[in-house]
Amino acid sequence: MSGPRILIVRTSAMGDIVHALPVLDRLRQSLPDARIGWVVEQVFAPLLEGHPDLDAVIPVGLRSWRHRLFSPNAWREFGGFLRDLSDFSADIVLDLMGSHKAGLIGACTLADRRLGLTYGDRREPSSAMWLSETTSARGDHAVDHMLSVLEAGQLLRRGSGVAHFGGDKLPAQPWTRGPREGDVFALLHPRTAWKNKNYPLESWSQVVRSVRDETGLETWVAWGPGEESAAREVAEASGSRVLEELATFPQLVALSRSARIVLGGDTGPIHLAHALGTPVVCVMGPTDPERNGPYQALASSVSHRLPCSFCYQRLDETKACLLNISPQRVVDKALEALSCAGESR
Repeated sequence: MSGPRILIVRTSAMGDIVHALPVLDRLRQSLPDARIGWVVEQVFAPLLEGHPDLDAVIPVGLRSWRHRLFSPNAWREFGGFLRDLSDFSADIVLDLMGSHKAGLIGACTLADRRLGLTYGDRREPSSAMWLSETTSARGDHAVDHMLSVLEAGQLLRRGSGVAHFGGDKLPAQPWTRGPREGDVFALLHPRTAWKNKNYPLESWSQVVRSVRDETGLETWVAWGPGEESAAREVAEASGSRVLEELATFPQLVALSRSARIVLGGDTGPIHLAHALGTPVVCVMGPTDPERNGPYQALASSVSHRLPCSFCYQRLDETKACLLNISPQRVVDKALEALSCAGESR
């Protein structure tokens, strides 16, 4: 008898998708015969495509479609997405987002069981209306919150083990326009999606110089869409090197696996590197390290607590919670992480 057909809905962003990987790991451990699918934004689909624990990756183009509401192509793409949902024929939907967007996707599957967090634990509380079963979040971290949906849904068999990211299963592709195989290097992601999550570029430059002086590690500076100029500014000021091309997700996996340490703010590539087992230092401001920092690695985060800390507001500039973090604190944390990994000279 075949197992249940379970559909994970966690469309974005990159760090949140990484934080949902332990859900996939626990599901596959507990239900080896299940058919498991994942609905994910088109731009992030390459991060999951080819994952051995997934039977289907269903891309959705919500970010694109909302800007093309009157485009016939957008409506054709939406129709194709609905057909993909129908073909998967989910028995159970796991809403790991807590939003109306995820709830509506779940409703479109017509699945009998649609599971998620209860009203008070959701990002958009009223979106609980789309669910057939809800549960309270347990634990402090976002990963624990998502795992609690599995536990409440009785989808875990006794003895199914502990949750892992399964970083060794993520698809990787060799990078040919940066560090060469065998190079010893650090990787820096100086920018994030939120402007007020951005540690000052001059501070990152000081961190990179000090880490090189203390350890001899050269740093490569990575960048995402719209971030190349910031990456080049840090590289020029610190005497480091910048990646000449925008890395694909499989290339970023390969780079992060090879790095001795990865530095950055609260951004997806930092959480990806942590999931791969690479030492990280995460400089955090408006988000809480206990909830959104590297999972089960609170010591990897650097933050400065103020009365207004962890506001979770998107603002247009860096605030005191980050400005009050000295570069030396970040350097000390990096040296500690390298020492623990046996890489400090």
